Amino acid sequence: MSAVQKRSFGGWQNLACKGLTVSYMAACFCFIFAPVAVLVLFSFQDGRLPVPPFHGPTLYWYGQALANGRLLSAMGHSFLVGAGSAFLSVLLGFLAAYGLARYRFRGQALVRGILVLPMAVSYLIVGMGLLVMASWLNIAPSLWLVCISHVVINMPLAFAICSAQFNPAQVRMEMAAGDLGASLPRVLLQITVPMMAPALIAAFILCFTLSWDEFLTAFLLSRFDITLPVAIWGLLRGGLNPQTNAIGSMVFFGAAALALGAEYLMFRKKSS
Repeated sequence: MSAVQKRSFGGWQNLACKGLTVSYMAACFCFIFAPVAVLVLFSFQDGRLPVPPFHGPTLYWYGQALANGRLLSAMGHSFLVGAGSAFLSVLLGFLAAYGLARYRFRGQALVRGILVLPMAVSYLIVGMGLLVMASWLNIAPSLWLVCISHVVINMPLAFAICSAQFNPAQVRMEMAAGDLGASLPRVLLQITVPMMAPALIAAFILCFTLSWDEFLTAFLLSRFDITLPVAIWGLLRGGLNPQTNAIGSMVFFGAAALALGAEYLMFRKKSS
């Protein structure tokens, strides 16, 4: 085979590899987003069943969802639980990451492993464990327990994000501030936190998103005051209807917007 033929064969081979790669990625994205596309499409269904053929579009079911007092109440509960648990998760994760990054002590690796261990534990186990503990302490299921469970689940994520952002430049600036007489709380608030603001905001958004979507522990640990995923599950027990598609679409787009915001902040932090 001549050199020209080899180059031609190599060019076709590279083109074929690129074509297969693009086709594979397109198939993966279709597999992932096809159910979401169907959910969103039939949220505009002009009929009582979200099944083919499609009739519409109409915003009637979005109006019904936003006029549903139970759904709006559950949405408010989800917002409160998500914001509260995300704030506590980021606060505890940041303080733990700061302590492990700035101080050296025996058993540090063990402590770090224990902090990230809940990421490997099933949500079902977390929920059942808290439910048993609450029963033992004679505490009734409530949104407070749901918030605690979400802190247990999300704090390791916030800890991992914060741990990855500490760098020697921050240490030098903190030492300089300390040499000038700044106390540790002042160093944290005026030096460390502003430098880590993008990572902290991204961690908060991700924790909030995971809390907003979480169903299992919210179902186990709540009673009368329920979160939005539990309310949607209650609607689904009565059968499919475009109203559940509408509220599901709103939840998806809200969570996607928050996740993209977190990714943008993390990317900007890495590129700076």
